[in-house]
Amino acid sequence: MYDYLKGRLVEKNPTFVVIDVNGVGYMVNISLTTFSTIKDLENIQLFTRLLVREDAHLLFGFADKRERTMFDHLLKVSGVGANTARLILSSLSTDEVFTAIAREDAKLLQSVKGVGGKTAQRIILDLKDKLPKSGITVEKSNRFHNTIREEALSGMLILGFNKVQAEKVIDKILDKGLVVDVEGLIKEALKAL
Repeated sequence: MYDYLKGRLVEKNPTFVVIDVNGVGYMVNISLTTFSTIKDLENIQLFTRLLVREDAHLLFGFADKRERTMFDHLLKVSGVGANTARLILSSLSTDEVFTAIAREDAKLLQSVKGVGGKTAQRIILDLKDKLPKSGITVEKSNRFHNTIREEALSGMLILGFNKVQAEKVIDKILDKGLVVDVEGLIKEALKAL
């Protein structure tokens, strides 16, 4: 029904925002990925999905269309509701979800709170063939094959750093091509943060 909302950001929380669109305030549920993308913006545009239930009308918003498309696909999987789909997209980026499905990496999907082994397998089974047909592809796929990146990111998370910030810093360092081991990458990331 609503493709997107564009307006002034009135209230912002990690799980929802309120957008003033010409005097009407829309409460929109968001993922942490979207939250980190819009955190410094005053005027925003979110791509939306309206879910109508017996007891509620829920509006979900996404910083980009790829995240919304992944949300739609996750909702089609039996046993995955809107809150689970949002948790998955809060814990993993769209690219990470796509890569986990394409590689049949159930462990990565199970790392999300509330996603068990059966649900992870069901997601992989139901979406493995559908995602490439829907136009979702991995951007910068070479980074996801980089075990040094994954190990360094895991180390940063264990140290208590924000996942999105740590990813950005690690990717910048890797783009420069100066670091070749996990320890060196973590040291450079700590300096940058």
